[in-house]
Amino acid sequence: MKIKSDYSNEPQWKEVTVKSTLPKALACLDEIAHNMWWAWNYEARNMFKALDEVLYEEVGHNPVQLLERLSYERKEAIVKDKKLMKQVGEVYKKFRAYMDVKPDSKRASVAYFCMEFGLNQTLKIYSGGLGMLAGDYLKEASDSNVDLCAVGFLYRFGYFTQSLSMDGQQIAKYDAQNFNSLPIERELDENGNQVVVNVPYRNYQVHALVWRVNVGRIKLYLLDTDNDMNSEFDRPITHSLYGGDWENRLKQEILLGIGGMLTLKKLGIKKDIYHCNEGHAALCNLQRLCDYIEGGLTFNQAMELVRASSLYTVHTPVPAGHDYFDEALFGKYMGDYPARLGISWDEFIGMGRTNPDDHSERFCMSTFACNTCQEINGVSKLHGWVSQKMFAPLWKGYFPEENAVGYVTNGVHLPTWTATEWRKVYDKYFDKSFMGDQSNEQIWHAIYNVPDAEIWETRMALKQKLIKYIRDKFTQQWLRNQGDPAKVVSILEKINPNALMIGFCRRFATYKRAHLLFTDLERLEKIVNNPERPVLFFFSGKAHPADGAGQGLIKRIFEISRMPQFLGKIIFLEDYDMQLARRLVSGVDIWMNTPTRPLEASGTSGEKAEMNGVINLSVLDGWWVEGYREGAGWALPEKRTYQNQGYQDQLDAATIYSLLENEIVPLYFNKDKKKGYSEGWVKVVKNSIATIAPHYTMKRQLDDYYDKFYESQAKRAHKLEAHDNKLAKEIALWKESVAERWDSIYVVSKNEEELQDIATGHKVKVTYTIDEQGLNDAIGLELVFLKNAPVDDVNIHKVIPFKLVKTEGNHYTFETSFEASEAGAYKCDVRMFPKNSLLPHRQDFAYVKWIG
Repeated sequence: MKIKSDYSNEPQWKEVTVKSTLPKALACLDEIAHNMWWAWNYEARNMFKALDEVLYEEVGHNPVQLLERLSYERKEAIVKDKKLMKQVGEVYKKFRAYMDVKPDSKRASVAYFCMEFGLNQTLKIYSGGLGMLAGDYLKEASDSNVDLCAVGFLYRFGYFTQSLSMDGQQIAKYDAQNFNSLPIERELDENGNQVVVNVPYRNYQVHALVWRVNVGRIKLYLLDTDNDMNSEFDRPITHSLYGGDWENRLKQEILLGIGGMLTLKKLGIKKDIYHCNEGHAALCNLQRLCDYIEGGLTFNQAMELVRASSLYTVHTPVPAGHDYFDEALFGKYMGDYPARLGISWDEFIGMGRTNPDDHSERFCMSTFACNTCQEINGVSKLHGWVSQKMFAPLWKGYFPEENAVGYVTNGVHLPTWTATEWRKVYDKYFDKSFMGDQSNEQIWHAIYNVPDAEIWETRMALKQKLIKYIRDKFTQQWLRNQGDPAKVVSILEKINPNALMIGFCRRFATYKRAHLLFTDLERLEKIVNNPERPVLFFFSGKAHPADGAGQGLIKRIFEISRMPQFLGKIIFLEDYDMQLARRLVSGVDIWMNTPTRPLEASGTSGEKAEMNGVINLSVLDGWWVEGYREGAGWALPEKRTYQNQGYQDQLDAATIYSLLENEIVPLYFNKDKKKGYSEGWVKVVKNSIATIAPHYTMKRQLDDYYDKFYESQAKRAHKLEAHDNKLAKEIALWKESVAERWDSIYVVSKNEEELQDIATGHKVKVTYTIDEQGLNDAIGLELVFLKNAPVDDVNIHKVIPFKLVKTEGNHYTFETSFEASEAGAYKCDVRMFPKNSLLPHRQDFAYVKWIG
């Protein structure tokens, strides 16, 4: 018998989980680690760091993973360390004092839906500005103690991790998240099992696990389809943020809107207001309509209740940026809903079309949101106006400037984005009421009492912190990916802390014009290589994997950064995430932004810079149109000089070069030899903090939403649903009556001869008699004058209302009179519209008939 050299059966592996345990004295750490409160409280972060500084860096500042990986010996040592235990006790006491405050029941309650939330880099459920805004919103909602919950997705892979190849090509890598090591918890039912929501997808269901993120006092519910209950076609719904084809995008938006509402319903959560942050969540209103109709209301009655309590915030300034779905694809998943709503398929899909009867038009989520939300808002004053124009075709009887599209300018969460060094300065010099009254500019004026030297030292400390972060984080990565160790070492050595540092960091889309600085390389070379006044540029940001042009911009910047004359002077920092963003918005001296006007809806990175004494150099677009103050930053003109974009780019680039050469660089380096700093620069820093920063906090933004929308909407919604929805039913019945008779209403007589020849100073009188077809004073008239040549896209010269002067049966006589004050050529017509004091605004029932 020959003996075999190898003989073994297959092992029967069993899954064994070794759970990390904490001594009783440290049990409070697990509670803090599973609440994102630590993400905006530097005392808590410092505490976790003190437990094991090396390990804290290894786990990417994730306290859950830190506690998992702490050795038992280290935990015992911590318990014996009196100083450290005192620190733990103080942080936990502060945490409990914060958490034990009950929500403010006097303010409207809100359910907030969004595709992404940027809370911290450890939780990869965000990609860019929309997520940052939503994450900041939840944090401020917690700090302001409002009754709010939120719904989003727990992505298995999230957004991609970025690195650059040796030739500057973006490499996108999707790393799976280990949910058990994240600061999240399973949402459990009364039996201790994880909550599962069953979401209908035409002929089958998708099963979503529900997770919870504790964001201070706020609950964020995340849906997860990557589980064994789903097929291989549906598990990937929550794999990647903005990944996959249009079918997957539709499946995601069904899950967010419909699945999100079913989640709240299953958890027994009902709110006053349902806020769709972007159109991705618009289908939450579809589920709400179904719930009301299945409860016994008609479609029109249900619509009154849904609209009254819904708000849609649009972040995209161009129609192409919104989600459109072909009818066949939309019908594949949504074909059952018309029957549930009691309407036809054409009526249903028409709710997502600008022209409902145009069968070639695709279904647009943003249009559906506009049609099912009472209020719509842009995210800056300029963007509000852009949105009025963009959505104007939905209300054809009205001009853009008349549309009820409002705005709330975005802000940023002060505790998250303000560096610890600046927090300590503010705590030292500002009034104790500061954190509760952040929008009070008078409190911020205390910055003028801070010694100039302290301002300069704080700025220099943060510049050094940025340089150290770059050397620590990027050395090995650059050596691994980009070759030529000599070049990498040279770059790191040439980072000069005494240089004027300028940051350009954002998503790499072509409209953001990252290329602008490189229009004239010879001129740029002279700026960065002046030995007496060195300048250094940091670039960072990701391009969408499908955006070839955006990736091309990154490659071009990388190539320029490797030219000998720009080595160490222009640096691209890959994988822009929240951690890198915090270092950059506090560490550079200038924050530069150069979008094509008016395509920057708001932008918030420049606002984060403001909180840290970093000065903005930006195009007057987005928030900077409102934020810019002379002597507190620099601005490129708002108005275009050329229609040709290439010429405009050249002009804007020349303006930037000129500002740098003649104003910015000389001011920074005009240092007093004895003091060692530029008094002129410090003055601009102080002006920036005192006059701009207080107006761009998330506290101000949240308060604006309450003042402009939430409170008034909640009040109206409660009136509509009182006494078994009595008022909602009355309004629906009134609208049905008007709609049924609208085309039959006609002009009985009119006296408009005086409109033919008007002279300034001469009184003109116009009379119309209308047969209202039994509607009983449901009609209003107004005389509309248009400018022959619109000014700044504003068409209307004047709108003059008619007064009801006589009633005879169904005949209503209206009269108006006016004096012309400005000579010129105008157009005029008489607009008839339905009137009812119970309507929130005209676009709520946008029937119009021109009868002149």
